[in-house]
Amino acid sequence: MSDQIAVITDIHGNLPALQAALARIDELGVQEIYCGGDLVGYGPHPNEVCALIQERAIPTIYGNYDYAIGRDEHDCGCAYITQHDRALGQQSVEWTLEHTSREAKDFMRALPFDLRFPLGDFDVHLVHGSPRKVNEYLFEDKPASLYERLAAAESADVLVFGHTHKPWVADFGGVRFVNCGSVGKPKDGDPRGAFAVLTATASEVLVSIERVAYDAAAVAEQVREVGLPAEFADKLTMAA
Repeated sequence: MSDQIAVITDIHGNLPALQAALARIDELGVQEIYCGGDLVGYGPHPNEVCALIQERAIPTIYGNYDYAIGRDEHDCGCAYITQHDRALGQQSVEWTLEHTSREAKDFMRALPFDLRFPLGDFDVHLVHGSPRKVNEYLFEDKPASLYERLAAAESADVLVFGHTHKPWVADFGGVRFVNCGSVGKPKDGDPRGAFAVLTATASEVLVSIERVAYDAAAVAEQVREVGLPAEFADKLTMAA
């Protein structure tokens, strides 16, 4: 049983960001790593990301993108505000379907919906979106009543998730909610990759959101080179 873990999520086909996050985790001396899914989509390295996750034997759940691509489905279950964003998102789905290997698709198709594991004397529940749906967005500014309801239904002490690409930590109903942010596609104005480190003490689970720099401009250029929408490249460097 470990007293400290790292959780990475929402890598989205960004191999250099994943490599930087793993290097930082190793540097911190954290021995156990878990992954909250969305390995692919929007980024140019779907196969390489899946291969590295497998190589490191990181326990991983599927995200909404992984679920779709692993099953050769053309709907990623993403929420888009405008028709323009929806059209761009569909380009990402089609590109990822075409450029993801069968081996990587088989790997993603076999991933579970969630994971539960001990951290010190506490129990942790890892999901991608929420315990209810893989693609439910748990934003920090949603009503507290939502989180109180989720906490009442939750048996774990800590609920860890991603999907929104915006990190936050808060307590509701005796449950610590931890959004890890995004390794490969942040949306909080900071272009650095984000991940969470959870440390169990005698009385609580402490959480730090770590940020790691990588060459986002180089990845943005690769996004353009492989034929993905240029807006995806721009968002990597702006993190918006």
